[in-house]
Amino acid sequence: MALQIKEKNGFHYVDEGSGEVLLLLHGLFGALSNWQDVVAEFSAQYRVVIPLLPIYDMPLTKAGVPGLVGFVEDFLAEVKLPEPCTVLGNSLGGHIALVYTLRNAGRVNRLVLTGSSGLFEDSMGGSFPKRGNYAYVQERVGYTFYDPAIATQELVDEVFSVTNSNAKCLRIISIARSAQRHNLAKELQHIRVPTLLVWGLNDTITPPVVAHEFNRLIRGSELRFLDHCGHAPMMERPTAFNQLLHQFLARTAVPVAG
Repeated sequence: MALQIKEKNGFHYVDEGSGEVLLLLHGLFGALSNWQDVVAEFSAQYRVVIPLLPIYDMPLTKAGVPGLVGFVEDFLAEVKLPEPCTVLGNSLGGHIALVYTLRNAGRVNRLVLTGSSGLFEDSMGGSFPKRGNYAYVQERVGYTFYDPAIATQELVDEVFSVTNSNAKCLRIISIARSAQRHNLAKELQHIRVPTLLVWGLNDTITPPVVAHEFNRLIRGSELRFLDHCGHAPMMERPTAFNQLLHQFLARTAVPVAG
């Protein structure tokens, strides 16, 4: 299914289905389509909402984790979603989800993190994008997945066009450095909502040791690994990811008063 993108007062987003809200947050090189299989699976039972994060065009002074959390808060105020909601984040989106939850505890009832930054990440294999080097970009995008074939030419071309723009590159570097600076190790103890961690066993950007550390620091969190899977489980192992998500949502459902 092709995702239908809505627009309201400058915000671009997907809003599919009805019912309890699942808010999905993509990563630094991510896009709305990263969550396509989640939307297809869950929009029959839930209202699935994905804002397009302004990673490449936000004001440079705000290009960082706090600025992106502020954007999510502004987006939610604009579309007036019923609260509280379940927040899912991949990579940088997980980092934003964590900070949003810490700042808005009453507005989140569950948290799902997959390949999240916030403790440690190797976002570009130890270096930042090299302009005009297609082979380098192809290698870095492939590095995201266990199976490099998932890094389609379309995906590589998209990232290549981003890294070829000075303005976009500056924002990527600013956000990536902000993510590394904003280490959440001392704050994760304050997360009180049911939390599911789904990690690729072959994730080289936020390796399994990072998942174990999140599991240790977020009390009561559940950790599930998927084998033959890299940094984006919902793209690389969508069926297994969706099954774990279904089980978690069912286990942690809040009974409806009646």
